[in-house]
Amino acid sequence: MDISTQHTDAPDPLTRPAPAEPARAVRSTTRPGDRVFLGLSRGSGILLLAIMAAIAVFLAYRAALAIGKDHGNFLTTFEWNTNILPPQFGIAVLAFGTVVSSIVAMALAVPVAVGIALFLTHYAPRRLSGPIAYVIDLLAAVPSIVYGLWGALVLVPNLNGLYGWLDDYFGWTGILSWQGGAPRSLLTVGILLAIMILPIITNVSREVFRQVPRMHEEAALALGATRWEVIRMSVLPFGRSGVISASMLGLGRALGETMAVATVLSPTFDIKASLLDPGGGTFAQNIASKFNEATEFGQDALIASGLVLFVITLLVNGAARMIINRRKEYSGANA
Repeated sequence: MDISTQHTDAPDPLTRPAPAEPARAVRSTTRPGDRVFLGLSRGSGILLLAIMAAIAVFLAYRAALAIGKDHGNFLTTFEWNTNILPPQFGIAVLAFGTVVSSIVAMALAVPVAVGIALFLTHYAPRRLSGPIAYVIDLLAAVPSIVYGLWGALVLVPNLNGLYGWLDDYFGWTGILSWQGGAPRSLLTVGILLAIMILPIITNVSREVFRQVPRMHEEAALALGATRWEVIRMSVLPFGRSGVISASMLGLGRALGETMAVATVLSPTFDIKASLLDPGGGTFAQNIASKFNEATEFGQDALIASGLVLFVITLLVNGAARMIINRRKEYSGANA
């Protein structure tokens, strides 16, 4: 038998037609449901951008009306007098109070939140982690005014001991010196904000840590790593971008919190070197406390301060996005 004549009707692998998957993929994008979903998604994105642009234009227009009549420096003036002639107002004190209270809140909340998330995902037994996670979810749903009332009625009266201890041992720094009086200062605001943003950062970080590939942890254990070494080498690098995102969510709430801050802070338009002395204020608290009694010009001035808060929030979110994009290639996860 001639071997060269065998299987003459078999198709040549080199001339085999290309698979039909690309053609099916192209056809699938032309289905009515896909076109409707694509249009809705694109329209939602455009609508969101349009709303953001409309808010920015409104704030900028009303702010320009107020700043044009301001006889003080809007960025550096330490007073807020919109009812006098000529009016003088500035955001120096508000910017200082907003930034400092948010930094204190983040410094207190982020380490504790990450520790709780790691405990729930890698240390606590399931019968214990479930109830704790449920309680944390409930804390995230508590209205801010409830936190504010708790802060005014429970937190503030019980901070005298802490303030006295900080003044005794760290008062020499100047930052933690206390002259007495009610502890209604930026440190109190930072503590309250830390309690408020703790559930948000914890919940998001917990879900991120749960997405760590199991084979990464098993590989580290196979090499003889301890539990902490597994977390340090596998879990934390993988979840770094997610923790940053969670922290930015918490920071967004801390920057814009209004009623809780207004109930525990004694605002004065003065910048104090110590975090324990009453003084300062925040953008949101100032708007909430002065908007009802403000004239039309005073409302424009408050809107101008709201524009600054709007810009700060955009800059913070943009910086977080840049950090995540730079870190995600090393984390093993997509942001």
